[in-house]
Amino acid sequence: MISKVLVFCALATVASAFAPARGVARQTSSSSISMVSTKREGSIFDKAVKDWAAEYPAIYNVGWGPTVKAERWNGRHAMFGWIALLVTGYCKGHGLIPQADLALDLKEWGTLAYLYGGSISNERAIIIVGHLNLILFSICAAVSPLSFQDKLYLEKGEEHEPAAGLFPQYKHGLTPQAELLNGRLAMLGLTILVGQATITQQPILEIINKALGGYLF
Repeated sequence: MISKVLVFCALATVASAFAPARGVARQTSSSSISMVSTKREGSIFDKAVKDWAAEYPAIYNVGWGPTVKAERWNGRHAMFGWIALLVTGYCKGHGLIPQADLALDLKEWGTLAYLYGGSISNERAIIIVGHLNLILFSICAAVSPLSFQDKLYLEKGEEHEPAAGLFPQYKHGLTPQAELLNGRLAMLGLTILVGQATITQQPILEIINKALGGYLF
C-alpha cells in the first residue's frame, strides 16, 4: 500500500513541475487565483504565521518561513528530487553508468574513494557527484534565476500569496494551484519513502523499483 502511494506521488509531480511561476504573487488577486481555504478565523495556523511575521519581520517580508512562497519552493525541490531518483534508478538498471562495479582508486580520487567507512564503487561516486551538481544547479536557479523565472524570495513591493488552506482548489494544467498541490504530494511522498526505508532498512531505489513493478532494474 505504501509503495502505491509513493508511485502516485511521483507521477503527480510531473504535471506542473516546470510551470513558470514568475510574478505569481503579483497576480494573486481575488479574481486571478482562487484558493479554497478551510481554515477558520483565528486558527492555530493563522496565529503561527502572524506570530512569525511579528517576531521575524525581515525574514517574513522576503517570503521565508511559514509562507506560501516557501511551501511552493519546498514543493518544487521535492518534485525535482523525485525526478532525480527516478532517473538515477533508470540509469542504474539499464547499464547507463559506465564500469558501475569498479572500485575507485585512492590515488586518483583521494578521500572520495573511502566514503561511508570503506571503498565505494564507480556507480556510487557518479550518483553522488551527479546529485551534488543538481543541488548546485538548483541553488543557482533559485538565487540567480533568468528574467522569466520565479525567485526564491519576494522582491520589494511583491505581496504574499493568499493562504491556500488545507485543501486548495485544484486546476489542472500548468497552474499555480496544480504546482502547489503536486508539491505537497511530492513532499509527503518523500517523507513516506524515507520513513519506509528507515523502518524496513531497504535502499530507497529498491523501494521505488518494487513500487514500479521492477521497471527500473
